[in-house]
Amino acid sequence: MKLGLSMAMAAMLYAGSALAAEPIKIGLSGPFTGGSSSMGVSMRDGVKLAVGEINKAGGVLGRQIQLVERDDEAKNELGVQIAQELINKEGVVATVGFINTGVALAAQRFYQEAEIPVMNNVATGSVVAKQFLPPEHKANFIFRNAANDTIQSSMIAEEAVKRQGFKKPAILADSTNYGQLGKTDLTNALAKMSITPVATEKFNIGDTDMTAQLLRAKEAGADVILTYAIGPELAQIANGMAKLGWKVPMIGSWTLSMASFIDTAGANGDGAMMPQTFIQLPTTAKRKAFIEGYQKAYGVDRIPSPVSAAQGYDSVYLLAAAIKQAGSTDGRKIKDALENLNEKVEGVVTIYDKPFSATDHEAISSNIPVFGLVKGGRVVPAHPEDIEGDKAVRIKPKA
Repeated sequence: MKLGLSMAMAAMLYAGSALAAEPIKIGLSGPFTGGSSSMGVSMRDGVKLAVGEINKAGGVLGRQIQLVERDDEAKNELGVQIAQELINKEGVVATVGFINTGVALAAQRFYQEAEIPVMNNVATGSVVAKQFLPPEHKANFIFRNAANDTIQSSMIAEEAVKRQGFKKPAILADSTNYGQLGKTDLTNALAKMSITPVATEKFNIGDTDMTAQLLRAKEAGADVILTYAIGPELAQIANGMAKLGWKVPMIGSWTLSMASFIDTAGANGDGAMMPQTFIQLPTTAKRKAFIEGYQKAYGVDRIPSPVSAAQGYDSVYLLAAAIKQAGSTDGRKIKDALENLNEKVEGVVTIYDKPFSATDHEAISSNIPVFGLVKGGRVVPAHPEDIEGDKAVRIKPKA
């Protein structure tokens, strides 16, 4: 009888030990194929690099992190299917990713309903982290560590109008939620400077001829092209200007740093400028280690989308810090911990010092991004101040 009781107790202890050792499942979704893939793959690889480091150091709460990876192909409907699968079938406790604003807005509502935190690490549409704000919603489970389009559009307008003195901008934006919401943010930023675009043009994903849009902008007297789109189509703008023999500066959102723009545009892309939270330069020990780790792990010299990779990497460390602080994988407790992180998190983009609060789910504030410039197939700092002083390590100021 005693032997049977001992065996039963041992079995219970073993079961409890096995349960405690179960991995922490975290969803990872983004476009790993198609036109947005240079962003998606870079983000995914940055995430994997961070998870590998954390697991090697013992994991979180004594458990390993297990990524459940899915390719959303930048399609809204597929993003929705993936969200439901990761929640209902895979049982993820949180998710990281979302590259495309439209996919984020369509899919993250399911995580919100399930009270599972989302760490948006690339999608920049201004509404993304504000989709479920109180008091309309009991709590907001959507967080972000990317520079939203309100920040970026203001930077673009400042650079074009105040710094470089252009007075007749034309806006070229794609027809996606990302492009059209960004166009609105940019138009509003220009309006604050009493500037009205001389032309506002739209095009679709996959378009390869921008002649008509560019001719209308040229005939309207545009002295600068401002863009909100994804790499392949942005390259067609640069190449289209070259074919027309019309060269005006190109300043746009951060996606001008994508490999799919730089490589397809070639020399025509040189001089393009964009906001960046991270430029591939070893300006801090953390950045140096990250760059070298990424290059070694994936056998590349130039990261296809450095911003995506760095923000993906940082998103995992932010989430891990919250799970550790919560002492739990319960979504509500992780959310509460994210809103009041006790310890600083040293990331690649910045040092995150209480990056979130109950009313602010944006980790990146306007003092953090700098301007990048395409030069010789790489992105370099556009201005000396973009690498000097405290720009190397930036701490989000307290509200």
